[in-house]
Amino acid sequence: MTYAIVTFGCRVNQADSLVLEDDFRARGGTAAPPGEAELVVVNTCSVTAGADQAARQTIRHVARVNPGVRVVVTGCYATRRPSELAALPNVVRVVRNDDKETLVEAMAADVGLTTAERFRGGDGACGATLEPGVAGRTALTLRVQTGCEERCSYCIIPSTRGAGRSRPLPRVRADVDRAVQAGYKEIALTGVHLGSYGRDLGNGSSLSMLLAALATTEADMLFRISSLEPMDCTQGVIDVMASSPRIAPHFHLPLQHGSDEMLRAMRRPYTSAYYRDLVERIRRVLPDAAIGSDVIVGFPGETTAHFEELRCLLHALPLTHLHVFPYSDRPGTEASHLGPKVDGREIRERAREVRAIGDRMARRFRQSQIGRTLRALTVDDGQSVVTENYLKLRLDVRRPRNERVDVRAIDEHHARLCGTDAVAAAIRPTPTSSV
Repeated sequence: MTYAIVTFGCRVNQADSLVLEDDFRARGGTAAPPGEAELVVVNTCSVTAGADQAARQTIRHVARVNPGVRVVVTGCYATRRPSELAALPNVVRVVRNDDKETLVEAMAADVGLTTAERFRGGDGACGATLEPGVAGRTALTLRVQTGCEERCSYCIIPSTRGAGRSRPLPRVRADVDRAVQAGYKEIALTGVHLGSYGRDLGNGSSLSMLLAALATTEADMLFRISSLEPMDCTQGVIDVMASSPRIAPHFHLPLQHGSDEMLRAMRRPYTSAYYRDLVERIRRVLPDAAIGSDVIVGFPGETTAHFEELRCLLHALPLTHLHVFPYSDRPGTEASHLGPKVDGREIRERAREVRAIGDRMARRFRQSQIGRTLRALTVDDGQSVVTENYLKLRLDVRRPRNERVDVRAIDEHHARLCGTDAVAAAIRPTPTSSV
């Protein structure tokens, strides 16, 4: 049976799709392009109306170019509005997030897959069939937590992902051991509310304890943490990241707004001053760390003065990149009932201004790294690298994918191998195709 997986949204969805990929491969499935596959799984996002629309468009397109395909839809949109998706062409099943981990097992008999023994026990772990390069990914995205009990006024995700649930440390360690055996050299740790890791386990576990435990890994493995709420980026987390070469100096700390009045309306449990102090504390101990953020513009009630507060704060923050989200109502959220609404044209203009600020941040950070020697991992075709502090640079030579190398940034977008790596590249011709 041939299959394809189309993934929308966050790293948690990406991690979930890798588990599905693992299941299909373990049961004899063969990956194929969506236009040719017998079965296509669409793993949806529902964080914005645009995400919903993109999922619908993709399903219709797949059905049009591949009329005999069977489509299974899962993810947050499938959990929030299953009937909307069930009515789309060629959709044979809609699977809620809670049932996503058993999706392939439930479909096995229907689509002609084997009933191979599951080796992850139904708990979302990574299996034994993945290796670097599967689904185009050199690093492994590993979900260690799911669910969220925060109630940001604009967010629908708590209702689609449920309460917080953490994977116990022994299971995380087992996943890491399997990843090491498969040849991975980098793991991105992710969760719906990653900073709440351990709170539900009742044994005193926390994210800082998890990171400290993983920092003792003897194998050549780098751990990167995904999005972390500002109030969860504790001094303990910062200390572990600053002291361990096993934890990448890379933070993603969603700000969402620079006005305290807007933060209160969004039900974000911190102030702009707290956020600024947090970023400055990180920068003091990790001066070359990547620190990215998310910002929402056009939230209901956002005035010109509120927006100016956001702009002023962003200009003052030593961030390295921004993701900008123009606000759109999510039915079922508190914010959808708030007003006054900001005009759509004004939202787009404000988003354009903030993206320009983000572009300047990214250029400033890239320029600050020129001439520095950076540890990196080769990705894609082997002629690109991602540095530990999250710069993607083009190499002057091609190397095999998934090699740990030292590079020197020679401009904002290019790097040169240095040290023994450069000598080896000069002596030994490198392959012309990616590995």
